[in-house]
Amino acid sequence: MSPHDSHSSFIQTPKQLIIVVLLSFLVPIIGIILIVELVTSARQPDPNALVPEVVAQRIQPIGRVEFGGSDGGGAAGGHSGEEVVKTTCAACHQAGVAGAPKMGDKAQWSARIKQGQKQLVASAIKGKGAMPPKGGNASLSDDDVARAVVFMANQSGASFKEPAAKAPAQKPAATTAAADAKPAAADGKKVYDSTCTACHTAGVANAPKPGDKAAWAPRIKQGMDALVQSALKGKGAMPPKGGNASLSDADIRAAIEFMVSQSK
Repeated sequence: MSPHDSHSSFIQTPKQLIIVVLLSFLVPIIGIILIVELVTSARQPDPNALVPEVVAQRIQPIGRVEFGGSDGGGAAGGHSGEEVVKTTCAACHQAGVAGAPKMGDKAQWSARIKQGQKQLVASAIKGKGAMPPKGGNASLSDDDVARAVVFMANQSGASFKEPAAKAPAQKPAATTAAADAKPAAADGKKVYDSTCTACHTAGVANAPKPGDKAAWAPRIKQGMDALVQSALKGKGAMPPKGGNASLSDADIRAAIEFMVSQSK
């Protein structure tokens, strides 16, 4: 045996040489393709997550507090336009949350007013874009919504005629009992569900989401009194009392205590 035989190359023929050369190119290319496939197949964010209709569905309140009595979920239609705006519409229309036209901004309302009162009311009842049907307050009657739309439009350059408010039927016995009863303690969760959820559940305009400890930590350090004062007076995109002027200071405190309890 020749002393060079033990060190001879495994490439013995031109064919073997060609195969080795081809493999030296193919193996890295296949590896790159597999890596690219792995990266591009990773889960991507839902492209429809910020579609207005999807946002509206996501921020629908799971409950609502009704202020004042009404039979049949507000069928009596006894609320004035200003009352409905204060308790429901102002949460978004006062600060222009999610593209809602601000009350008094004639430039934003001009094109909408040209559509006519009937079309504006129909859009508010059915919902449009990020605005849920009836502003998210299913207890409102169609007349309630119409009066609220007219009130906001007239504050912004229109001269629509507001439908007359109907006097709700009174129940003397129930009214007397309600007058004698002591006010119940504020329910933070109910206040949150009726007013705060519109922005805090989805984090609209950077509102801290309940349960987001990182977002709430610096706020909690400010102390409960400071948080309550910010909510009462309004801060950033958040209007005073979350846009619901009918809430008492105790209601606001209870709502904040609820959100804080969910975020510690």
